[in-house]
Amino acid sequence: MARLGPFGAHPRLAVGVSGGADSTALALLMQGWVAGQQGAMLALIVDHGLRAASAAEAALTQERLTARGISARIISLAGLGTGPAFQARARAARYQALAAAARGAGCLFLALGHHAGDQSETVAMRAARGDSGLEGMAGWTARHDVLLIRPLLAVPPARLREFLQAEGMAWVEDPSNADRRFERVRLREAGGDGVAVDAGARRAAELEAADFLARNVTLRPEGFAVVAADAMPPAALGALLRVVAGADYPPARDKLAALAATLRPATLGGARIAKTSKFGGGWAIGREAAACAAPVPAAAGAVWDGRFRLDETVPGAMLGALGDEGAKGRDLPAFIRRGLPCLRQNGVVMSAAPPCRFIPPYPLTAHPFVA
Repeated sequence: MARLGPFGAHPRLAVGVSGGADSTALALLMQGWVAGQQGAMLALIVDHGLRAASAAEAALTQERLTARGISARIISLAGLGTGPAFQARARAARYQALAAAARGAGCLFLALGHHAGDQSETVAMRAARGDSGLEGMAGWTARHDVLLIRPLLAVPPARLREFLQAEGMAWVEDPSNADRRFERVRLREAGGDGVAVDAGARRAAELEAADFLARNVTLRPEGFAVVAADAMPPAALGALLRVVAGADYPPARDKLAALAATLRPATLGGARIAKTSKFGGGWAIGREAAACAAPVPAAAGAVWDGRFRLDETVPGAMLGALGDEGAKGRDLPAFIRRGLPCLRQNGVVMSAAPPCRFIPPYPLTAHPFVA
């Protein structure tokens, strides 16, 4: 925790608890840390509702934590269904629900129980796909207006179970942890937990990217960026593409390297790069209009394309991309205007300036401040 701070005086933290051994151990460990900081802690238990026993397991977990003097709340998710990309959708829904509950409880920090085994499996899976981020999960990152921390990334899972046994604390075993349909399970059974994680390389890349972005990049509230340079660190380009596309992950590292070395007109990761003479000149990086999400009902709080949140309800309207109807404006590059949000009623644009805010799921830099 000392390496993940600063946390300020009397910190308020939320802890995501599945009821499994890892998150249960984190809850007990965090309880001791918070007490030493004269802070406050709330355990958030997510029930996905995907198994008949899940509600009872969530209630049992709450009972166990409460018996230890830990305040715990159950969050029930519904409507996840099944089908393609189910795990990704479930993970996104879980993070969003945890973040919303943490914010609602006044907790800036949300602690998660990922351990050394999870970390090495993540590295192995990304390496197999050629993805970026081979250094693994970050111990500290911002998402959905809360700061995610993972204090256990260097701790082997066996040690966490030994700790719980010594504490006399039971936990729930999730049968999905033995389901070979999931990539992590297959990797674990194959002995894929020995992949080395270079945390130092990750931190060096993050600091290099943050320094470049601070000196050379302007991020606009319309959801695009202007780069005053012809080359940049791959990690900085990946961060920019992820933010302007409203994506959870940047493009694969091998696709970033050549483009970052010499910027040129291109599309990558749902974003477009183009030369611009506006805003002092340089390169504009914005959303590729063809990759924008379908329109959504214009209800207050609706998020469109992972990038814009509507502040107020507009009855009978849909929130979607402006498209070619905005290409003739001269205030912004045409490709930027095509990807901006607008309100339509019966297919006709009723407002090209809806009450929206640009809210990408991640900030540009992993570390806005250091201890």
